[in-house]
Amino acid sequence: MTESWADRAAAAERAVTDRHLRRLCGVLPGTRIGRIRWPRPTPIRPWPWHYWWQAHLLDCLVDAQLRAPSPRRASDIAALTRTVWLRNLGRWTNDYYDDIAWFGLAVQRAGALARRSGPRALAAVSAQLRAGWTHHGGGGIWWRRGDDFKNAPANGPAAILLARDGQVGLAASITDWMAEALVDPATGLVRDGIRVDPDGSVRTVESTTYTYCQGVYLGACVALAERDGAPRWAERAGALLDAVTARMAGPDGVIPGYDDGGDGGLFNGILARYLADAARRLPKLAPAAQRLVLASADAAWAGRAKATDGSGPVFAQDWRRPARRPGPGTPEADLSVQLSGWMLLEAAADVERAAG
Repeated sequence: MTESWADRAAAAERAVTDRHLRRLCGVLPGTRIGRIRWPRPTPIRPWPWHYWWQAHLLDCLVDAQLRAPSPRRASDIAALTRTVWLRNLGRWTNDYYDDIAWFGLAVQRAGALARRSGPRALAAVSAQLRAGWTHHGGGGIWWRRGDDFKNAPANGPAAILLARDGQVGLAASITDWMAEALVDPATGLVRDGIRVDPDGSVRTVESTTYTYCQGVYLGACVALAERDGAPRWAERAGALLDAVTARMAGPDGVIPGYDDGGDGGLFNGILARYLADAARRLPKLAPAAQRLVLASADAAWAGRAKATDGSGPVFAQDWRRPARRPGPGTPEADLSVQLSGWMLLEAAADVERAAG
């Protein structure tokens, strides 16, 4: 009997949580945090602090809870939310607007599962995102406090969060700015960002078209199509999906990955998340979005490796290639890469549920 995508997503969840989800500092009771690499390297260092990886770990736990509710997982969701605050030295925010937007989105989706931490986290994140909007470069939110860069990975998640929170006016302004400043008219793909001079003029355009830039712009358009209803949002989502299909996915429809791990390990999974979201919320986009998600999930599952400790599947950083067993220097050792694989399989399970 063929395994369902829900079964495979459950296997990915067990693998990632068994290998990576731990108590803070390994000992603090009531805490949960994601170990950045597995097997754990020596010497163990507390830095760098990958705040936004933890946001996506929280998002994946919420995906799993929606797929198959569990009291234990609900407890992990609350503990992880609280532990991010502890590990972040008693603050919900940092200087990076993209980091906090990702965390805000995950907490927003968690809702009551985040318990008392949720409202405080969302209030702090939303206030900082609103303060990050300026008219430099025509609009948009900065990537980081005190920087000269405005990019898709900060603005897309912020727009999704604000739209879902009912702050449609600001969300629309952010997404309109992305359409004007970042969408390449020649390809239809979303470029990374712009660098702005002190007088507010655009100095340069960073033209790389990362997969997650496409995902967050798609997600913003879909959220606004649902809450605003203006026809431009669905039209832009459809145009972006066409561009991803034609210019980014290969002939087999598989979302491309990158050669290393680190932050880039999350990029393809984020696109898969928002493709599944588009398929669920905008029926006209469902056939094309579902094809990309399922083709990528087929490839990632076929190319998986097995962990030496028997903890389950290991996913490659590029789903078009076979995975290697995690070890020193391999991208497969990074939490980011394994979260992307898990995120993809949850997206496939979501598509499967929607299809009935």
